[in-house]
Amino acid sequence: MVTSVATRGASVQLIALRHHFDLHGQVLPVLAQIDLGVAPGEFVALLGPSGCGKSTLLRLLAGLERPCAGSVLIDEHPVAAPDPSRILVFQDPTLYPWRTVRRNVALGLETRGLLRSMGSRVDQVLHQVGLDGFDKAYPHQLSGGMAQRAALARALVNDPTVLLMDEPLANLDGLTRISMQEELITLWKQQGFTAFMVTHDIDEALYLAGRVLVLSQRPARIMAEITVDLPYPRHRGSAAFAALRRRVLIELGLQEHW
Repeated sequence: MVTSVATRGASVQLIALRHHFDLHGQVLPVLAQIDLGVAPGEFVALLGPSGCGKSTLLRLLAGLERPCAGSVLIDEHPVAAPDPSRILVFQDPTLYPWRTVRRNVALGLETRGLLRSMGSRVDQVLHQVGLDGFDKAYPHQLSGGMAQRAALARALVNDPTVLLMDEPLANLDGLTRISMQEELITLWKQQGFTAFMVTHDIDEALYLAGRVLVLSQRPARIMAEITVDLPYPRHRGSAAFAALRRRVLIELGLQEHW
């Protein structure tokens, strides 16, 4: 199991987790029984077919929804509601266009009444994500990669113990995406949070995570848990990386198309 260098993240347990949606009186099963234990500071990637329930699983972890059955435990405490210690980062940066980068990043501290006492933390995370000098810029003045850095900074300013990411790099061009993957690993090592990342990119999952969970079609269940026991920085062209890629493709039923 590969964890971050300075671990201070939370442990996560999913116990007999089930979830469904009620659509106009019809039950739509989304998650079958999910049982999972994640160590503090672990980086977990979620792979699976579109619409299988990966994003729903993140929302349950964030406390934005309550499971229909089973339990979500963070450091052995049930998740009952959203909390600043568990931050969800979306595919789109969702920055407020009328607020500067600094004011977007400071939003969490501001709403919690902590901005006056912890304002220096904003400068710290802006530096960590490489946005020095852009604190007075507005979202429309940022590139896609810079906007996503601002969204990450807005999450990190709250010092989360669990960072939940729903395809945060999917909308970036190839070169920017690779650069952001490197930055995300650096931030994870520096901050020590427990990370969950939904992605449809097999190489991205293997490059970032210490463990890759392959989910089935809806209602999702865990079909495979693949430990990525490779040192950082990882090399996508290595034989070990290629072997792991093949294993994931087999689990997804895609090996014949590769």
